[in-house]
Amino acid sequence: MSKAKKKKEKIKINRIKAVLAEKDIAHKDLAKIVGLVPNSITRICNNESQPSLKLLRDIAIAVDVDIRELLVPTK
Repeated sequence: MSKAKKKKEKIKINRIKAVLAEKDIAHKDLAKIVGLVPNSITRICNNESQPSLKLLRDIAIAVDVDIRELLVPTK
């Protein structure tokens, strides 16, 4: 079995990275607005960790989108 298959497959839950690209907002700018270090935003954007609901709301407000746009739809 290859190393890639041995690693746990990441489930894409949020689409914050895509929204930031659409809005032309840098990770470091979002980090400053929501009060996090840029590395934390990078981990969230790469779906390595997930934001709390409060942080998700803060991000939605910061980038001026409906909170649902930050999540990958299930249907």
